[in-house]
Amino acid sequence: METGVIHGVSLLTELDVYLFKEGNHFRLHDKLGAHVIEADGTKGTCFALWAPNALGVSLIGDFNGWNTESHPLSPRWDGSGIWEGFVPGLGHGALYKYHIVSRFGNYKADKGDPLAFYWEVSPKTASIVWDLSYEWGDNDWMASRKSRNSLGSPFSIYEVHLGSWRRVPEEGNRPLTYRELANYLPDYVAGMGFTHVEFMPPMEHPFYGSWGYQVLGFFAPTSRYGTPQDFMYLIDKLHQKGIGVVLDWVPSHFPDDAYGLGFFDGTHLYEHQDPKKGFHPEWKSSIFNYGRNEVKAFLTSSAMFWLEKYHADALRVDAVASMLYLDYGRREGEWIPNQYGGK
Repeated sequence: METGVIHGVSLLTELDVYLFKEGNHFRLHDKLGAHVIEADGTKGTCFALWAPNALGVSLIGDFNGWNTESHPLSPRWDGSGIWEGFVPGLGHGALYKYHIVSRFGNYKADKGDPLAFYWEVSPKTASIVWDLSYEWGDNDWMASRKSRNSLGSPFSIYEVHLGSWRRVPEEGNRPLTYRELANYLPDYVAGMGFTHVEFMPPMEHPFYGSWGYQVLGFFAPTSRYGTPQDFMYLIDKLHQKGIGVVLDWVPSHFPDDAYGLGFFDGTHLYEHQDPKKGFHPEWKSSIFNYGRNEVKAFLTSSAMFWLEKYHADALRVDAVASMLYLDYGRREGEWIPNQYGGK
């Protein structure tokens, strides 16, 4: 039976896998996830997913009626836990998820892509195949930003929540789109004498009330205000106006929505298994396991992604105290001390 998936097509080299397992691969977004490519003269999308404890992984989406059997991926031979497959004819704009069957407990789940570049507008939850091509117009800024962002340069930062900075009352009080913001925000910030804007987390998040601080799309700007290119356009216009861009970035924890990172392949893959380390009692969210090399590579790649692909000038790391202090928000007996001493 025709599966619709061509196996053996991969963007990963042996060096990529080695660095990933070592925790030193800093550009996983170029290798994992969904990438529109041409393989042997055929255009399509190459998929790669880390799910080492899966018994089976298949692609589901609007292209196959969300059928869990028609597009199975295959595991790599190298023990990396990465599943791959190339789907000819599938391209930009396709909706998809991964159907994961675990080796343990007969666990099955439909998961979004941890490295998706774009997501459906919440409360919908599918990932979207997306080409990030964009022609930037901020060459002057990029050539001089080292000096503009140096410790010896003036800094005056204007903090912005994209969804509430300005609204349209006559249209149901809706927030502005990225491109609408680009028409107003650069002039306003420059006119007020600020040198930089700091965006509260623009990354995709399921709960709007979190202001973006509970992220599930670590490689995607929220689709609430437009496409990835629309967000690039906003940053582009700020740079052209001489305004630097700082992004709030949250590598400390993530929400436990069923389609997200939690219990990803039937095991605690991204988070600690022990709730004394892996569950945040105040925020009711999962805590990343920094002891796992692949998780470190995932988070470092996310940081590099925003700096390179979106020309962000800096990242403001959120909730650092909760990352440093293992007793953060916990009472005696609810936390495990660091094995090397301290909290």
